[in-house]
Amino acid sequence: MRIKVIGKRFRVKGLTFLAVALSSVFTYAQSAFEEANTAYAEGSYAEAATLYQSMIDEQPDAQVYYNLGNAQYKQGELAKAILSYERALRLKPNYKDAQYNLAFAQSRITDNVREQDFFLSVWARTVRNSLRESTWLISSIVLFILALTALLLFLLGRELWLRKTAFHVAWIALLFSVCAGANAASLHQRDTLRTEAIITQGVVNAKSSPDRSGTDLFTLHEGTKVTIRETIGEWANVRVGNNLGWVRLQHLERI
Repeated sequence: MRIKVIGKRFRVKGLTFLAVALSSVFTYAQSAFEEANTAYAEGSYAEAATLYQSMIDEQPDAQVYYNLGNAQYKQGELAKAILSYERALRLKPNYKDAQYNLAFAQSRITDNVREQDFFLSVWARTVRNSLRESTWLISSIVLFILALTALLLFLLGRELWLRKTAFHVAWIALLFSVCAGANAASLHQRDTLRTEAIITQGVVNAKSSPDRSGTDLFTLHEGTKVTIRETIGEWANVRVGNNLGWVRLQHLERI
């Protein structure tokens, strides 16, 4: 009996210690966030950005990235602000405030390169980016289970109307399951390889080859979003719309 009592006391103490530790961490995070917000409200944007960045280094968070982007924009750091908004949306795709500020910041970019992607490709990317990878994956699994259930009803059902309904539900659910799975795989590849990046240099000339002597093909300005196709040494082959060229890795930062 004595051993059981001691064991119970240790468990209680352990849970109490864990609760106190978690409470301390939460309180510290809240105080740091409030301190950063106060600095921002007082116009100390550089101080606020430093505080937000220190919080992100500890634990990336969509709201903190959003606030960091605001502080960077106030300092005239357009490329960094766009990068922060993009990272906020990477963590929280439906973050309306981040979407609005990103669109506003992107409207300030003066570039001679225009997106010429087919509208269906743009629409497909928009749909893909509307949800997180985990959400697409769970949706794919649920829809696949639904398709299997409907298939069983089709095979085992006796009523004609039931079999017809089950058949249509099965193929529709299977189709959407495949689409959701494809979106999850696409987001996983994007986030693992980190193929999307932001130009951080003021003006960058995209070259025809990974060499300084290459021909200048087009010009990119800070804040422009590019897709990295491959890298060779210190150079990256990037795509912007239908434009392909080589830029130095030091001139961009992956999202």
